[in-house]
Amino acid sequence: MEIIETAMPIYAIAVSLLAIIPIGLSGERNPNLRESWTITAAILKFIIIVSMIPIVLDGKVIEYSLITVLPGIDVKFRVDALSLVFAVTASFLWIVTSIFSIGYMRALKEHSQTRYFAFFAAAMAATIGVAFSANLFTLFLFYEAITICTFPLVAHNETPDAIKGARRYIIYLLGTSLAFQLFAIILTYNIAGTLEFANHGILAGKASDLMLIIIFILFIAGITKAALMPLHSWLPAAMVAPTPVSAFLHAVAVVNVGVFTVLKVLLYIFGTGLLYRLGISTVFIYFVSFTIIVASIIALRQDNLKRMLAYSTVSQLSYIILGASLLGRNGITGGIIHIAIHSFAKITLFFAAGAIYVANHKTMISELNGMGRKMPFTMTAFAIASLSIIGIPPLSGFLSKWYLMIGSIESGHAPILIVLVASTLLNASYFLPVVYAAFFKKLPSDEKSEIREAPAFMIIPIMVTAVGTLLLFFAPSLLLDLAGIVLGNLTGGY
Repeated sequence: MEIIETAMPIYAIAVSLLAIIPIGLSGERNPNLRESWTITAAILKFIIIVSMIPIVLDGKVIEYSLITVLPGIDVKFRVDALSLVFAVTASFLWIVTSIFSIGYMRALKEHSQTRYFAFFAAAMAATIGVAFSANLFTLFLFYEAITICTFPLVAHNETPDAIKGARRYIIYLLGTSLAFQLFAIILTYNIAGTLEFANHGILAGKASDLMLIIIFILFIAGITKAALMPLHSWLPAAMVAPTPVSAFLHAVAVVNVGVFTVLKVLLYIFGTGLLYRLGISTVFIYFVSFTIIVASIIALRQDNLKRMLAYSTVSQLSYIILGASLLGRNGITGGIIHIAIHSFAKITLFFAAGAIYVANHKTMISELNGMGRKMPFTMTAFAIASLSIIGIPPLSGFLSKWYLMIGSIESGHAPILIVLVASTLLNASYFLPVVYAAFFKKLPSDEKSEIREAPAFMIIPIMVTAVGTLLLFFAPSLLLDLAGIVLGNLTGGY
């Protein structure tokens, strides 16, 4: 595998970090200029990341080492196929989230908008830092940076509920990471003598089976951003944040960072061969399946729209981890492509929830009767994204579920088919009633039926991401090509 040494990963990280300066200088007095800097940085970041796709599709890897801290511990960056799936998805969705944020923040006349956009930019720099990390040390630094940068976003409203939710958010994420993930990283370094990600994994033959199992448990307990039960309650609590922040947490960064980190640990620290030999993957498959089912059941009981979507995310994220844990070609493919597929659908749903609140000040599912008549564009997008989450063709959610189902058979875990079917039925049970009520139930008698949509700055991003859930079904070749490169580089008979 040819390695290309270039600072392009640094540029991709730095562009949004540098944008904080002009965003801050523009301030509240020049909102148009401030937001222009935000959009410009988002577009530049996306262009830089997309420019690396041809290199990776050509079978090459981009690397750049910044500084050596200790022998085997560097601040180092690596752009490969898996990192591009995450980085391209996150950088594109930051563009639409930034546009949506402008409409949302202006419509509600939110306070401290400069702080909001500045921390958004910082969080995106950290997100791409995670995506392009070449080792656990670099990943851990940016992983923690995301927690710190998103804390002010979760607490943005500055109400007692917002402060309480933000406090839980940082205690869970920072506390578990420092207590468990950092300990796992130290043990890994002491055992393996390196923290570099490798296609073979780095732990095979380095310690006793018991020690390796302990390290695995510490990693999973410490990567709380993946929102696996029972360490998931920070995510629903964080729904006190403004809706664009909720969308960012669920579809652009944070939870995606969590599952991406789990994938890196599974595939590049332990390796598929070691996971299979230890039998960890089989136990983990059923542990993850518990989260998939139970989170869906809890989502079914929610009336608050954002909380329902939050529990849906807890369930859907576990699909990604499940795919990797199956250790088969189709399962891993399903998990990888679900990163992008879920992101497009879930951000559409959160955007719709924000538009409903801005235009009609409703937050409860029970208040959405007839909403399709008042907000036809918003609710159509909501319906499209809902059907994608359920897994109905021709929407992209069908693709990832199909690969996961085939992967469960391929890997000898046929009972997981029952989990996937049950999850699909539960998805339908909490999404279809919302869609039905919006389009087929009557508006309350005290409400007028004229169209009342959110501002164009909000509607356009909603429609873009809704169309994206369709395009990923009809044109998934880039995702599948990148997933194929990941599989080609892994060992274990792929």
